Amino acid sequence: MDDDVAARTVVDKLLPGRLRSLQRVSGVPVVFGGSTRPGRTGRELVITRLSGTLSDSLQDLAVHSGRGLGGAVLSRGMACRVNDYASTTTITHEYDRIVVGREKLTSIFAVPVVVRGTVHAVLYGAVRDTQPIGDRAVRTAGLIVGQMQREADDLLRAEERRKASPSPSPSPSRTALDDLAALIRGTTDPSLRERLTRIQRGLGGRPEPTAGDVACLAPRELDVLRLVAVGASNVEIAGALGLSPQTVKAYLRTAMRKLNVHNRTAAVHAARIAGVL
Repeated sequence: MDDDVAARTVVDKLLPGRLRSLQRVSGVPVVFGGSTRPGRTGRELVITRLSGTLSDSLQDLAVHSGRGLGGAVLSRGMACRVNDYASTTTITHEYDRIVVGREKLTSIFAVPVVVRGTVHAVLYGAVRDTQPIGDRAVRTAGLIVGQMQREADDLLRAEERRKASPSPSPSPSRTALDDLAALIRGTTDPSLRERLTRIQRGLGGRPEPTAGDVACLAPRELDVLRLVAVGASNVEIAGALGLSPQTVKAYLRTAMRKLNVHNRTAAVHAARIAGVL
């Protein structure tokens, strides 16, 4: 597998989750995106993921470098935003029939996902009203894409290390702890779960949060954890969600308490294991 295909495979894997985060945290009603590939006139983008669209008219649309908003992002390698897609003179208008005619989109931004110097994907956010997309949504998109880029690079490096030096088999004790954790997750008997969890602690394992703990996470606590997951600081989270930094800290404290962890990184990890991130 060559480098371009490997990067595209990783980006395609990360794309659905990052688009969901973008829609949930930024508040924009329409998000879509896709990965890129080499074309006859440079890289081209193929839109494969849609959420909030009126139809599937954007599905599998090929966007060529320099054409439309996505093409401008491809050629420039930087984020772009237009407040009125139909009338702007900063982009070409090959895709108006779909973007404006069918989807009724007005204000749109697009952010490139740059991995190892190449644009390997583009994420879009859009609205259908007369108010343009604000700076907060674009800033949130930048945070999400930044984390996506770092995660893609980490995954590529891990795969390269694995190929260069195959990892040893896990130790018997680690395998046993993993089996025990799976058994705890699968049991529905509270008393048996408690006994198994005590054994897990005694063997040096870390108990996972229960379904009840995760169910008690408030929507704002989840919003904060989603932004922590993409590498945002407390100040950046406060700006993105319209909160004070002190309120962000309070949400983090309560989330960590509910998840039975002691730092923000562990809270994100626990929430991911539980399937809420």
